[in-house]
Amino acid sequence: MAATPRPFAGFEFLIAWRYLRARRAEGGVSVMTWISFLGIALAVAALIATLAVRSGFRHEFVGTILGANPHISVYDQVETTAAGQVDRVMEDYEAVAQAVAQVPGVIHAAAVIRGQVMATAGGRNAGVEVVGIAPEDLAEVPLVAEPEVARGDIGRFPEGIAIGSGVARELGVGIGDRVRLISPDGARTPFGTSPRVSAYEVVYIFQVGRWDIDRIRVYMPFGEAQTYFNRDGVADEIEVMLAEPEEVRRMIVPILQAAGGGVSIWTWEDNSGAFLQALQMEDNIMFIILSILVLIATMNIVSGLIMLVKNKSRDIGILRTMGLSEGSVLRVFFICGSAIGVAGTIAGVALGSAFAIWIDPIFAAVNWLAGGGVWDPSVRFLSTLPARLEWGDVLSAVALSLGLSFAVTIFPARRAARMNPVEALRYE
Repeated sequence: MAATPRPFAGFEFLIAWRYLRARRAEGGVSVMTWISFLGIALAVAALIATLAVRSGFRHEFVGTILGANPHISVYDQVETTAAGQVDRVMEDYEAVAQAVAQVPGVIHAAAVIRGQVMATAGGRNAGVEVVGIAPEDLAEVPLVAEPEVARGDIGRFPEGIAIGSGVARELGVGIGDRVRLISPDGARTPFGTSPRVSAYEVVYIFQVGRWDIDRIRVYMPFGEAQTYFNRDGVADEIEVMLAEPEEVRRMIVPILQAAGGGVSIWTWEDNSGAFLQALQMEDNIMFIILSILVLIATMNIVSGLIMLVKNKSRDIGILRTMGLSEGSVLRVFFICGSAIGVAGTIAGVALGSAFAIWIDPIFAAVNWLAGGGVWDPSVRFLSTLPARLEWGDVLSAVALSLGLSFAVTIFPARRAARMNPVEALRYE
């Protein structure tokens, strides 16, 4: 008795390859094969490119949030003065900052003063957020000390102010120019509070790549900010930088204990968590939508294989009468469909990865063809279109494409395997 050939034997691959490369005159479906291949390749490329851009968005947003803003802010609890004013300044800020800096996992803690003022120069005005911070503490803010673009000398910070590139552009100023800051809460006189107007030299201009920071942020030496904002001997908050920002929830209790009673904490996740959740939800929705495109592309395999089975019915009948089993016939046509899916997936991965890697020149070309204005940083908060190719996204796209390709191939392959050889050869 002849031995049963093992599944996916070499002759099954040879027959499948012969069917795939057959010309239409020989009963092949090369046109449908190419359509299926291109459809899967483009769908997978679109999925990978979209996931790469979405990952880039999240990475850039989180990077700028963590690189130019505190990971945790420690505030004094709100108090109401005898005059009925709300006050939450921190008097023992030096002791609190030193205690928090000793907590394991904290890499830096600094006292700061914050205030919103009007900046003016050369007849142009802009609303800005002033952050009063010590020079040595400013050097510990990663994206300000080492920004995308920097002009001036951060070492001269004690002599003036540091401003974002958007503020400089709005006011039309450069290094060495003077900017007047106007605060409504100025000097207190017997006749009331008068606005405070002070002029400062611009010694440093930074661009972190996030529009809502570059457009409004101004840094001022801490001692000068205390005087300017009537905060003599006090601070508004303690800015804390962590070694592992993603573990911010775990650090809340130790920092509260180190800071002592009467303080409250606000984390970067509290500030931007809802936005990041919206990004994650959008990622999931985009994956589902593009998965439908991949499914539609793989359905071309079904139509191509059905046509192939119909054209090769005579061959199937002959092979069956020669002793080829139903399982072998099923595997032959399964290999045909799977080969299209595998080849299309590989091409799609290469195309999508190339798009993510060379997105800058590609986008520059698109922007040039559109006449510019395609990307508005004031809307998207980022200065460039980001893309980040992650293995998890690529593997998800590959698994989806191959899974659908293998699944849709089973139906036409089973139809070929169950074909009656007598019926197939009746009219031959």
